[in-house]
Amino acid sequence: MAPVLKHIEEIAADIGIPADALTLYGRHKAKVPFSLYDAARAKQGKLILVTSTTPNKAGVGKTTTSVALGQGLRRLGKNAVVALREPSLGPVFGMKGGATGGGGSQVHPTADINLHFNGDFHAITSANNLIAALADNARYYDKGNDPLKKILWKRALDMNDRALRSIITGLDGNGGAQETGFDITAASEIMAILCLATDYDDLARRIDNVLVGHRVSGKPFLFSELASTGAVMALLKDAMHPNLVQSTEGVPVFVHGGPFANIAHGCNSIAATRLAMTYGDYAITEAGFGADLGAEKFLNIKCRNAGIEPAVTVIATTSISLKLHGGAAESEIRKANSAALKNGLKNLERHIANLQSFGQAVVVGYNRYDFDSADEIAMVKDWCGEHGTRFALNDGYAKGGEGATELANEVLSVIAQNESTPLRFTYELTEKPEDKLHKVVTHIYRGKSVSFSTRAKNTLARLAGTEAERYPVCIAKTQYSFSQDPVLVGVAENFNIHFEDIIVNSGAEFLVAVAGDMLRMPGLPKVPQAGKISVVKGEIEGLL
Repeated sequence: MAPVLKHIEEIAADIGIPADALTLYGRHKAKVPFSLYDAARAKQGKLILVTSTTPNKAGVGKTTTSVALGQGLRRLGKNAVVALREPSLGPVFGMKGGATGGGGSQVHPTADINLHFNGDFHAITSANNLIAALADNARYYDKGNDPLKKILWKRALDMNDRALRSIITGLDGNGGAQETGFDITAASEIMAILCLATDYDDLARRIDNVLVGHRVSGKPFLFSELASTGAVMALLKDAMHPNLVQSTEGVPVFVHGGPFANIAHGCNSIAATRLAMTYGDYAITEAGFGADLGAEKFLNIKCRNAGIEPAVTVIATTSISLKLHGGAAESEIRKANSAALKNGLKNLERHIANLQSFGQAVVVGYNRYDFDSADEIAMVKDWCGEHGTRFALNDGYAKGGEGATELANEVLSVIAQNESTPLRFTYELTEKPEDKLHKVVTHIYRGKSVSFSTRAKNTLARLAGTEAERYPVCIAKTQYSFSQDPVLVGVAENFNIHFEDIIVNSGAEFLVAVAGDMLRMPGLPKVPQAGKISVVKGEIEGLL
């Protein structure tokens, strides 16, 4: 049975946001101005990061954990606010389904959030494609001594569509044919820019700096040369403001921005996180996929940009994730298997060690399934005790906030005892890009080496001595393994990561290093989730 939702003005008033500051999208959704960020108040807010062990195809329940923790803290009388990413239509209709939590710990209105929401993805897609159209137009008309020769900027679509990965435009002969393709909107640099921009001036500066392509001479062609940043800003004006919704139990939730962590930087917007820290004494946020991807990028990229750091990190895990990474067959991971569970704890151990290398104190949040045995839960709890790591059973799916109070108490204890130390980054920005990549691969993934294609080497050579050399790195690789091979589950070691491409995101101000054949436009599975969705008596059903 769906919960009875409060009007969004009531949710806003609960944390001190006046009704006249809201832009309403019906009764249960609103935009909140990013300008309400208060640096002094946000400094007092405690940031809690939720990440996970290496996931299986069904995920590990980070969103459910984030929402449940917010509800658990509220049950304990704490002012908690949650900040999450927006779902993409690609996974909604593809393999994973919706991304608004589950059971008694969801974000509402779920159908709206999973589908069109307040139009942010549409605005980002349109802004991305306006840049593409303007770039092609410039190439068509520019007949000067040093015209635009190669356009790097791709188009975007918020849908899994493998047929659009590689295309040829201009076949009508006007301007000449050119190889290009589509990225999914979550991988668009405009998505990253929106999530990292702090205000309109910063947004405009970043759009100006977008690398569109290269002239015949090899000189970079930036979007500022097209003098159309104002038009892109017009499309993104409303999308820049975070969205306010609510959890099953009425906890305020900011949902804003949606980059994937396997092909982008995997975090919700700085604007939304800042608002959560402004209006909540405790701000809970998540980073996509496992800690080697989302958390690494959250800490090395987002925290650098925003000047923030978590007071504690929660690692969500499940029996099925641990068993999968302990050697159990995917078809068998719901069955009792203490040997596989024990072996899978090596995956958890590595993620804990990685987060501790950043200075983070860790709480393991074990998401209980109804088929989990008491003995297996005890095995994980005892292991955590033996390794000096806090453990909490999370029943947030089945029991909502009531089932997450144990997790909430452990988190509060870490914060009260100030167990985390100041944030330590994996690399310094002054290091060369190849050295930054080597450090992430060897220190976080535990590989032994990196290698680069000729194309990637040429890009790195062009970056030498430029400001882009100082950018942080954002690795695009499979989420299912520490390596670039999704079959190598568990704790792969001594492998090489081969980078096929280095993409310069000069607006977002990071370098995307594409490992192996990682694709920035996913495809649909053989049996898409789209086949489970329908409209019955005017209501949408089947959005998982």
